[in-house]
Amino acid sequence: MLIRIDPRLRSTLQLQIYTGLRRAILDRVLAPGERVPSSRELADDLGVSRTTTLLAMEQLLAEGYLSARRGSGTFVAQELPDEQVQGGRASHAPASPRHPPLSRRGELLSSLPSSSRRILGPPRAFRIGTPALDLFPVRLWSQLTNRRLRALTAAQLDYGAAAGLPALREAIADHVRKARGTRCSADQVFVVAGAQRGFELICDLLLDVGDRVWVEEPGYPGARSALFASGARLCPVRVDDEGLDVAWGSARARDARLAYVTPSHQFPSGALMSLARRLALLRWARAARAWIVEDDYDSEFRYGSRPIPCLHGLDTDGRVIYIGTFSKTLFPALRLGFLIVPADLHDRLLAARRCTDLHPPRLDQAVLADFMAGGHFERRVRRMRAVYGERQQALAGAVERLCGGALRLRPAQTGLHVVADLADADASRVFEEAAARGVEVMPLSAYVLGRGRSDNALVLGFGSVRPEMLRAGVERLAAAIDAAGRAAPIRSAALRSGLAARP
Repeated sequence: MLIRIDPRLRSTLQLQIYTGLRRAILDRVLAPGERVPSSRELADDLGVSRTTTLLAMEQLLAEGYLSARRGSGTFVAQELPDEQVQGGRASHAPASPRHPPLSRRGELLSSLPSSSRRILGPPRAFRIGTPALDLFPVRLWSQLTNRRLRALTAAQLDYGAAAGLPALREAIADHVRKARGTRCSADQVFVVAGAQRGFELICDLLLDVGDRVWVEEPGYPGARSALFASGARLCPVRVDDEGLDVAWGSARARDARLAYVTPSHQFPSGALMSLARRLALLRWARAARAWIVEDDYDSEFRYGSRPIPCLHGLDTDGRVIYIGTFSKTLFPALRLGFLIVPADLHDRLLAARRCTDLHPPRLDQAVLADFMAGGHFERRVRRMRAVYGERQQALAGAVERLCGGALRLRPAQTGLHVVADLADADASRVFEEAAARGVEVMPLSAYVLGRGRSDNALVLGFGSVRPEMLRAGVERLAAAIDAAGRAAPIRSAALRSGLAARP
């Protein structure tokens, strides 16, 4: 029970104590029948005279809020005065506050389906978009953080550079030149609070309400959300084995202002955009005077060959804006990503940035800069390529052994997820049955924007858990497929032994 008294107020201390007790009773902080402190205890606690608290409590007794029991003390009345309470609630509290309506944009954003349907708890099979958090070098990161904290100066507590910490921008520019086959200077790098914030900045700067934008179909919901919020008109462009179909998009929306693509590892299909399609996209952008946003979210992880150079490296016209993230290479909670923008956008993006979030936390940027400068980032990426290759093989082996022909993985050479085609059972039904067994899968249809028919397939992440957990997850997934109505039940020793039950 909290009673606030202030000698500076015009009301007397007695009235303040009376009001505080009465409010605690009406708000059910003190429940009916509950004992209240004696006037002496209350006086000692509040630092006032006993006479003051005694008079306040006597007033509450007289009004029926309190009742005294000889030899036992004072209690909250079981039945409060009718004129003060209606239906068990204080009359001063409105049952349904009347707020102004949401904006049209707010209504749209609040109605969008979530792109993440996760089961609460730690990473599990087959969570999408989460890297191997179990293998992150937490001790090293803590040491770098502590070193930065010990060296912290008063000046570093002030606002920083809007484009990001210079040392981190240099490290990022050096990395993408070496690893992603493109050219850029540190001045072109903008550090952002995750790729999603990068999408929002681009939309704010480049798009007007009603502008048409190409998006991949199926495609990444996070980018679509940012585009919806900007008021853009989304034009779904089909994706095939060569990536975005530029001719198809140009025939339907030649005058689009921007195209959003994931050319090195199309999300979620996994397709690699062919060189012919990349060059065609650049030609379209030049002719239409349009922008291209390249989301290069997890292409660092390629198995069996070197990572494919990014689209940005082919751009000679300054049309491509590159988005990178550390959520997949390090950990999602870091919330750091970056943009690489054409030089002539630098000053205008800087001005726009100063009107919004200014910059991500300086400490996180400094620790990441140290992590990269010390060579830890490159070693981390090299190591994780081998780890993710092993986990992908564990998934493929378990699916082949436990699912028979019910589930077929599509070939995948890049990234942290694969697409798996279902032979009979409906993907949406399998999603529900898998969730009931503690397994996370997503139907491919969840990433389709238009009304076109989607393949009956699942998207399975394999990066976040160890091989043995992937194998156990496949056992549960096989049971989910059976429960979803597969024509011929999957027969395996694992299922017969009951290992596919809820975890």
